[in-house]
Amino acid sequence: MSAAPVPPSDVSPSGADDRRALVRQGLAIGVATGLYGTSFGAVAVAGGLDVWQACALSLLVFSGASQFAFVGVLAAGGSPWSGAATGLMLGARNMLYGLGLVRLLRWRGLRRVGAAHLVIDESSAVATSTTRPADARLGFLVTGGSIFVLWNLMTLVGALAGTAIGDPRTYGLDAAVAAAFLALLWPRLGDRPAVAVAVVAAALALLLVPATPAGVPVLASASVALLAALWPRRTPPGADPAEEGAP
Repeated sequence: MSAAPVPPSDVSPSGADDRRALVRQGLAIGVATGLYGTSFGAVAVAGGLDVWQACALSLLVFSGASQFAFVGVLAAGGSPWSGAATGLMLGARNMLYGLGLVRLLRWRGLRRVGAAHLVIDESSAVATSTTRPADARLGFLVTGGSIFVLWNLMTLVGALAGTAIGDPRTYGLDAAVAAAFLALLWPRLGDRPAVAVAVVAAALALLLVPATPAGVPVLASASVALLAALWPRRTPPGADPAEEGAP
C-alpha cells in the first residue's frame, strides 16, 4: 500500500520558516543600521563636505567605519589621501569577509561584482548564519540591500539637516565626527585583545599628534589594528585549539 502524497505546503515547513526568519532579521538590521546614515550625513557636512560629496561617499564607499574615518581625517585638517588610506585600512576586513562568502554564495561574473559592494559586517553575519547557499543569498541580499538603500537615503537627510543649521561650530558640532566614530567603535570592544589594541592605538595617536601632520596619527593608529589582525595568535600549552576558536 503506497503512502499518501504529502501536500506541497507541508514539504519543508522548517525551511520556509527559516527563510522568513532570515528576511525579518535582515530587514530589522537594515532599518537599525540604515537609520544611522543620518549621523554620517550630519557629521560629513560638519567635517567640511557638501551635501553631494557626503552622498557620493555613501554611495561609492558604503562602509560606515571607513566613511567616518575619512571624514574625521578631513575634519582634523588632514589631506584626502590620508583619509582615504585610513578608510582603506579599516575596510580591509571586508575583503576577508568576501573570501569566505565566495564559496557560500556561489555567484559568478557580474553578480559577484555587484555583491562585492554589499559586503559589510551585517550582511556577512546574516549570510553566514546558515549553511544553505540559497538561504545565505537571501539573507545577504535582504540585509545588504536594505542597509544600502536606507543608508544612502538617510545620508542625504542628515546632510541636508546639517547644512540647514549653518556653521556647526556654533553648536559645538565640530566634535561630532569623533563622537560618532567612537559610538561606532565602542560596541566592538567586547574582549581583552580588542581593548588592548584600542589602548595601544590611542596612545600612539596621542604621541604623534604634536609631531606629525593631521591625518597621520589616525593612519598610524589604524595600522595597529591591521597588524594585530595579522599577528598569529598563540595557543597556550595544554589548551584545546577548538576552544580557542581555531579552525
